[in-house]
Amino acid sequence: MFNYTKKDLEKSTLQFVVTIPKDDIQKRYEESFKELAQSVKVEGFRTGKVPLDVARKHIGKEKIYDGLIHHLLPQIYEYILKNEKLQPAMSPKIELKQAKEEKDWIIEITIALRPIVAVPDYKKIAQTIKAGLKKEDIWVPGKSQTKEDEAEKRKKQEKIVNDILGEIIKNSTLEISQLIIDQEVNAKLARLVDDIQKIGMTMDAYLQSKKITSDQIKEQIQQEIIQTYTLEFILAEIADKEKITVEKNEIDTFISSITDVQTREQAEKNRYLYASLMRKQKVIDYLASL
Repeated sequence: MFNYTKKDLEKSTLQFVVTIPKDDIQKRYEESFKELAQSVKVEGFRTGKVPLDVARKHIGKEKIYDGLIHHLLPQIYEYILKNEKLQPAMSPKIELKQAKEEKDWIIEITIALRPIVAVPDYKKIAQTIKAGLKKEDIWVPGKSQTKEDEAEKRKKQEKIVNDILGEIIKNSTLEISQLIIDQEVNAKLARLVDDIQKIGMTMDAYLQSKKITSDQIKEQIQQEIIQTYTLEFILAEIADKEKITVEKNEIDTFISSITDVQTREQAEKNRYLYASLMRKQKVIDYLASL
């Protein structure tokens, strides 16, 4: 068995230091070895019938410990999630702080929880912004438009929505784990490096052409990620508060309207994604209609 201590790192991040007694590690080591012995191949013996003393000579300790860790870490992680009633936002960061023979093992598990957003009075913001507009400039979902002014009204509509969302974002606060930010930054940097290499440039040459440093581009990407997450969770929070949902028949109707067979099949496989996008659009329409 194991025990753990919990530490709140703030910004929706928890850290667990897990201690596993050496006796338990030894027991699990033997279990891992016996499992591997069932598939080891030794000349003169059928697979699964190799004597344990013979199998031990053909299976390295490193492989046995790898098998032990492969089974042990998921069990510990799942236990912590269930025991603490946690809903992680991503895979945990796991570090073996001590893993020596004849000693207790110490594992550090850092978990990023779902970001928390606090939204302002969005109804008041929408109404204040609209109050400053001329009556004819206010767009309302479903309002009839002539062909002559459709493009202009669409521009006004977009500006009103952008102004409302911009003001909501400015007055919102987001608590997001640094683990999530770091993961997103690394992923975006990796994609950027790939794109740069495809056009025959190095990262250093790219940075010089943009007249920025690697730290500056990381900071820029980090701010973009925070803004994206802020908007994402603002829309989700408003949808929850206003009980805005997307029904199955709405998704069915949308997918059936796609004429291209391949695109329609792809959409069918990603129903959740389309439902999420449709819900966001409903929230935006809702804000525009206030």
